Order: sequence, then structure tokens, then C-alpha cells
Amino acid sequence: MSKRFQRGIIIILSLLFLLTAVVLALFNINSNIVFFLTPSEILEKKITYVDKIRVGGIVKINSYQNNKDDIENIFVIKDNLNEIKVYYEGLLPDLFKEGSGVVAEGELQDNTLYAKRVFAKHDENYMPSSIADELKKSGYWNNQY
Repeated sequence: MSKRFQRGIIIILSLLFLLTAVVLALFNINSNIVFFLTPSEILEKKITYVDKIRVGGIVKINSYQNNKDDIENIFVIKDNLNEIKVYYEGLLPDLFKEGSGVVAEGELQDNTLYAKRVFAKHDENYMPSSIADELKKSGYWNNQY
């Protein structure tokens, strides 16, 4: 075999190997990625029962209720148009509050989410109070924070 033919075979085998690696990576990423849906998207798609789903939105003002030593939590997640009731047993994240962003993951049954996990979201201007206090003391504080 000539050197030119050997180089061609190596290039073709390398490309096949690379293509196989990319395809395997994409299939793996696709099976593990989980997006969240808004209440409107769930109602538009007429989803009534799902084993694992993430619902994201804003916690409706005056909708949060808790009982049994703050372990049983009930609240409503809303977007601009629709809302979904959420039941969650467990401690909520520190950033959880009415009017803030939240993503709840769990089982959807008849437009009610029985959450297993709740993630509180903060806006892009989030700053821990200790750092904000230091900035105020140093005089570096401006209206952005």
C-alpha cells in the first residue's frame, strides 16, 4: 500500500470514530436533559399524568400554606395566564417566598403537582446579605445592588 492510501484510511477511520463519539454523546445528553414547563404549556398540551415533570413559574401571592411543623407545604405556581397547585412535603429552600421564581419537580396528576423537589430561583441581581452589607459600609454601594 502506498503512503497516500494509508493516510486516506487513517483519515476515514478517524472521522468514523469521531462521528460515533459525537452521536453517542448526543444520545446520552438527550436522555438525561430535563427542561421545565410553565403552567400554560402543561394546559395547552393537555398533560394530565406524568411520572416526572418540572414546572416553573412564580409563586402566587397569598397562595402559600403550610402545616404539620412546616413540613407539609401547599402553594400555587403561576405564569402570566395559568396556574398549577403544588403539594410538597419537606423543607423548602431558603430563597423560597411568594412572588419569587420556583421550579418544582414531581408527579403531575389532574393539574396538581405532587412535588418531590423544589428549587427556588433568584434573579440575576442576587447578592448575599453579608456582601451587600460590606458594600454599604465601604461606600461602594450603588443603585444596581
